[in-house]
Amino acid sequence: MAMQTADVAIVGAGLAGLSAATLLADEGLEVVVWEAADDVGGRVRTDLVDGFLLDRGFQVLLPAYPEVRRRIDLPALRPRPFVRGLLVRDGVRSVLLGDPAGTPAALGGLVPGRALGLADITRLAALTARDRLAQPSALVAGPERPTRADLLARGVSARAVDGVLAPLLRGVFLEDELATSARFFHLVWRSLAAAAPVLPAEGMAALPRQLAARLRPGTVRTGCPADIVTSGGVRSRDGGSLRCRAVVVATDATTAARLLPGIAEPTWHGVTTYYFTADEPPLRRGVLVVEGRADPRRSAAGRRSGPVLNTVVLSEVAPSYAPAGQALIAASALGVHEDEAAVRTHLSTLYGTDARGWALLARYPVARALPAMTSPHVLRRSVRTAPGVYVCGDHRDTSSIQGALFSGRRAAEAVLADLGVTPPDDGSTSGDGTLLAARSARKVRGVPPVRVMMAWRDRRYDLSVCSTMFTPWGGSPG
Repeated sequence: MAMQTADVAIVGAGLAGLSAATLLADEGLEVVVWEAADDVGGRVRTDLVDGFLLDRGFQVLLPAYPEVRRRIDLPALRPRPFVRGLLVRDGVRSVLLGDPAGTPAALGGLVPGRALGLADITRLAALTARDRLAQPSALVAGPERPTRADLLARGVSARAVDGVLAPLLRGVFLEDELATSARFFHLVWRSLAAAAPVLPAEGMAALPRQLAARLRPGTVRTGCPADIVTSGGVRSRDGGSLRCRAVVVATDATTAARLLPGIAEPTWHGVTTYYFTADEPPLRRGVLVVEGRADPRRSAAGRRSGPVLNTVVLSEVAPSYAPAGQALIAASALGVHEDEAAVRTHLSTLYGTDARGWALLARYPVARALPAMTSPHVLRRSVRTAPGVYVCGDHRDTSSIQGALFSGRRAAEAVLADLGVTPPDDGSTSGDGTLLAARSARKVRGVPPVRVMMAWRDRRYDLSVCSTMFTPWGGSPG
């Protein structure tokens, strides 16, 4: 392979790498992206199997994430929203928490064992209003403690936390004890309160593909692993090399730690998603189903009668995920899970129907789904590692789609500043409007950047928070 040249080499075509690449290319730099896999997306990939769209691990997109609003053309994704609610199975019956009508009475009266009393509803409504109105920078500056401890400190009862909130949040954090930093919880809660999660009509892979489509043909080169990174370029073991002025390593954290001295590999949280198909949907609503048991005497994992963290009939959310007349059901379990029979038994309980006859389409074990953010945790890490070498990815910010996109922008702005292409911006790590945000908004939405930024900073909020306190979520957050 002959030596190639570019202004910037980016290693990895996941969301972080594509975010950085599009921003750098927009500023007129020649960018080349090396991707080891056969397509873009990193951990955000979708397979087409017998007419079904199967994301590689159950994932959703939060349209209210600030960086998603800035960088992504959401209407082009043809997003399909989840039902704004959470179906909680208490071992005896299934009840819907968070009626779409949004009345406070619907929240308290339907919770098993009245896990949410009036005091809990009031405190959660206040917490939701606070998070929804706050700037992300204010939430990042909040107390650093585990999420469970934070909720209890804010007056939410242990019964409400363990019986209602924990079943939802375990699917966000991919851990049982809610030991994840409360700062991340509040950032996610803010976005959950603002808008329901969605699925792109063509699968989650539509997100990275949209970013990649903004680059000139030939910018992304798949099947090109980078084995050596220096300040002057990248090389592969097969003899390929790319000389450049700056290198951005935008791989997962494990690969970044291998390529860059000084980058510590984080602890990973894993998840396994099972995809089943049935002739009839076990539930005719696109709502997340979880098991909630408010018994403080049992361990967190022991509060579930089976391995399933959450499950949803995806074809009820996005009919394009399945052929006509077929139902697609996703079920996720923590870690690398292999007991399909236990999953089927648990699903039978959660849906109140026999799941043994469902056909298994695929099983996706994702051992490195999310970098752990166990408290105490630094939510924002430097993107500069050495002169001319930069790093981005969800391990530099939050373990989410927002974190991946935002870290890519931080890396791009650092490159531009160091190359003298664009002056540095003091707000580049604030999370509430940066140097390149207005330009990105203009390119994505086709409106003047000043208007976009004014709308972002001055937008009006609906304070009817009770209707948005509980929203479906699971898998690798977006």
